[in-house]
Amino acid sequence: MNDRETLSVYDARAAEYAESFGKDHASDPSLRAFIDALPDGAKVLDLGCGPGSWAAAMLAEGLEVDAVDASAGMVAQARNVPGLQVRQASFDEIYAVHVYDGIWANFSLLHAPRDDMPGHLARLHLALKPGGLMHIGLKTGRGAARDRLGRFYTYYTVTEMTGLLEALGLSVGDLREGADKGLDGVVAGWFTLTARKPQQE
Repeated sequence: MNDRETLSVYDARAAEYAESFGKDHASDPSLRAFIDALPDGAKVLDLGCGPGSWAAAMLAEGLEVDAVDASAGMVAQARNVPGLQVRQASFDEIYAVHVYDGIWANFSLLHAPRDDMPGHLARLHLALKPGGLMHIGLKTGRGAARDRLGRFYTYYTVTEMTGLLEALGLSVGDLREGADKGLDGVVAGWFTLTARKPQQE
């Protein structure tokens, strides 16, 4: 994700974001299900880690977490999490091959242009070990737009994202839907789902 306006918002408001959304996520049902579906001590990529609060919860459960974010401000916040390996990188700078038991892409890929999504998903698919699990969170809708803060969003339906993941041979499950207020103060609908890579391809 290289949209300069989006990154500038996160850079400028990283501390505010951490204060508002950096709560303890240990009891979140999506995260709990994700962790429970992974082997003990699993190696996980937190893609678009923000201030590192989700990664902190995973570390506390004994997972090995690599955290990346394209925003320098968010990376600086995440570096406050003890023991977290974090680096600044965009979605197209994921080069790992069969490294991760799990990938946590929680409301990060929605900042990528729609035309770029298949390539991003293919890189993440390659980064997963056989049998690996990916969690994806997106805002529900169609088209693309900027919010009142200037952040770029691409909206998806469950059917559209399921099709992209199944085209890679991934098995989709654990669909959850809801609506929450974001940094811009607007309540927006969302969905999360998981995608499992086959043990053999």
